[in-house]
Amino acid sequence: MKVLGVSRVWGWNRLWLLLPFFLLGGCAGPSLDDYQDRSPALVPDQFFAGNLSARGVVKDWSGAVIRTFDADIKASWTEQGVGTLDEVFRFDDGEVQARVWTLTPDGDSYRATAGDVTEAGTMRWSGNAIHMNYMLEVAYGDGTLEVRMDDWMYLVTPDTLINQTTMSKWGIDVGEIVLVIQKQP
Repeated sequence: MKVLGVSRVWGWNRLWLLLPFFLLGGCAGPSLDDYQDRSPALVPDQFFAGNLSARGVVKDWSGAVIRTFDADIKASWTEQGVGTLDEVFRFDDGEVQARVWTLTPDGDSYRATAGDVTEAGTMRWSGNAIHMNYMLEVAYGDGTLEVRMDDWMYLVTPDTLINQTTMSKWGIDVGEIVLVIQKQP
């Protein structure tokens, strides 16, 4: 007997044998080590200093652009090495969002927190790249929803950074944010 075009006995056994490969393939991705020799060097407290501007898009699960935005970022650092990124986002539908990141030194990384971040991120960097992974609470319907944010940033010139963030829920990609951040004179 066949179920969904697969023989019950032989087909399902073969599918179970292949399942680990599909799961492992979904976990494969870039490593910060892949960028260690890339330049220009991305040093968080040097790039994120002073005034920055950003422009970007929010995509849904299918890759369709559902919103555009621009943002102003004011970045500063204390003598103890704690960074603050004060962000104001303006979306094309008129919504305005604010987020204030606090970057606290933690060995060779930063602990990254903000008011709507429900699980702090660890910011690590190497070469021209930064990686962060954290949980963010976002508005959804009449309530909120927590989504996993897998955040990669790449310095392409000393004044221009490209940021790509994959949003997921229960391990399933539900959206993406792509933006360009530029230092202001």
